[in-house]
Amino acid sequence: MKGFLSRTIMVFLAVFCLTAAAVQGADYKNEYKLSVVPGATSGWGQTATYFADLVRDKSNGRINIKVYPSSQLISGKQTSEFLMLRNGAIDFALASTINWSPQIKELNLTALPFFLAVEPDRYKAMDAIMAGKSGQMMRDAIEKKGVKIIGWAENGFRELTSSKGPVEKPEDLKGMKIRVVGSPIFIETFRELGANPVNMNWSEATTGFQQGVVDGQENPTNGINIPLKIWDYHKHHSDWHYIIDPLLMGVNPKVWDSFSPEDQKLLLECAAEAEKYGKALSRMGMDNGKSEAYLKSLGKTPEITDPYAYMEKQGMTVTRPTPEQIAKFYEATRNVRDNWTTKIGPDLVKAAQEDMAKAR
Repeated sequence: MKGFLSRTIMVFLAVFCLTAAAVQGADYKNEYKLSVVPGATSGWGQTATYFADLVRDKSNGRINIKVYPSSQLISGKQTSEFLMLRNGAIDFALASTINWSPQIKELNLTALPFFLAVEPDRYKAMDAIMAGKSGQMMRDAIEKKGVKIIGWAENGFRELTSSKGPVEKPEDLKGMKIRVVGSPIFIETFRELGANPVNMNWSEATTGFQQGVVDGQENPTNGINIPLKIWDYHKHHSDWHYIIDPLLMGVNPKVWDSFSPEDQKLLLECAAEAEKYGKALSRMGMDNGKSEAYLKSLGKTPEITDPYAYMEKQGMTVTRPTPEQIAKFYEATRNVRDNWTTKIGPDLVKAAQEDMAKAR
């Protein structure tokens, strides 16, 4: 009799748990849309897919997030993403601070030229900002404008590639036509360096490269340049780390509030894991083996583990400016940093400087 009662209780508990789980997810959407600007094979796209897969697995399929790469949800208009997410046309977005900076001026912090490049360890500096007071100030600014932030990731430091000679000092950029993102701080930075910045869509840029209308461009190495096979257009790469491209995992506030506290905790945990994964993809071959070891532990070691050697194998000349040379670029762009510190907010810039100092 006792055995029968025990079995009955166990069956009841199992049914109760399954029913509770079903009820918990009963009001959830069949699919949540996650916006990503570049293609699925980019490090950015892979990070979004990793997050979506984690959520699906850990929620036992209750939360189904589908990644829409290549700006599908925003019709190619990158700067529209924030507004669409805030208004509920998009549920989730793994977004660049660059693309949201027109709406949130504080996000220009990491676009201050050579702000992190002159730090002894640029990755430690970036991590300190993300985890520190300045990172919280950036999140607060975004959430004040109507989007919930549940985590960071990373697209990587933006490096320069060109069809002309190596760039080792500011003078090397004089008169060079560089394709840049349309954000004013990018345009000001390259003008200050003596270049001619040109704002154009990527589809137009590749044609411009082939026709010689544009001489160069700037993008992260692992996340964008290698997947795009930039060597088809440019034979010179300058590893100057002039700015970094952090990524934000954003959620529409109403969508966020629709999840149970348990599922909100699950989403935060998955976002934290995706952050580690995304950072490792962007830093592969650039952080003394740390990222390679981490990805190997996940069974996700990428095919290319030494990006510099790989680019050279494709016929590119890789230039890696010394700290002294980077300092000259830093001095040459001082006016841009001073100008944008006023726009971004001196308190935020000061907080970031203090966060980085603690990491040295």
